Amino acid sequence: MRFDVITLFPELFAPFLAAGVTRRAFETRQVDVRLWNPRDQAEGPYRRVDDRPFGGGPGMVMLAEPLARCLAAIRADRGAGDAAPVVLFTPVGERLDHAGVARWAAGEGAILLCGRYEGIDQRFIDAHVDVQLSLGDFVLSGGEIPAMALLDAVARLQPGVLNDEGSHQEDSFNPALDGLLDCPHYTRPEEWRGQRVPAELLSGHHARIERWRREQRLALTARDRPDLIAAARAAGRLAAEDERFLASL
Repeated sequence: MRFDVITLFPELFAPFLAAGVTRRAFETRQVDVRLWNPRDQAEGPYRRVDDRPFGGGPGMVMLAEPLARCLAAIRADRGAGDAAPVVLFTPVGERLDHAGVARWAAGEGAILLCGRYEGIDQRFIDAHVDVQLSLGDFVLSGGEIPAMALLDAVARLQPGVLNDEGSHQEDSFNPALDGLLDCPHYTRPEEWRGQRVPAELLSGHHARIERWRREQRLALTARDRPDLIAAARAAGRLAAEDERFLASL
């Protein structure tokens, strides 16, 4: 799959693409990421990409023309018949979740538009943006961090990227499992500063360990994200034993 990223700060992506376990996906181009700076498509000696907003107000607005030229260059590079969606990261967008990431991970990629300043000229959005996404109800300085978040989440779902093929199967929010939060994890030493690893995890009894983990998932989710319990119940992903445990909390 291929992701083209339109950003005024391509240098922010260099360490991200070269670090961590997901770098395998980027280095091999299993997830092919290409960076485009709209300033390269701007005119004049200063390569201007923004201007003051009509109607007044603080900040600057990204110009439509450099973005349109940048997008045209990407379309030409991707080839005839390219239909990759243009994704804009913005507070008005749909909140990204596991199901959304899974859909992107199963697709062929997209063109990711990273806004800056007060935003982008609405005329460009109306003409070219297909999807708007948000990480949550807060504002960032630009779309680069959300773009990295999507790329990281998509890359780790690709075959062979993680050391353990089954690692992401136990992730929080995975509806293929149950959509609940993950359980706590422990490693050596067995006792650290007076705190011991739960006895169930040291028992060697696989059924007991799995039940402990299941109950931890249920308890944590019921406490911190009861909406996920409701969703799992509505989808029929909770067994009678799960319901009995939840009733006992």
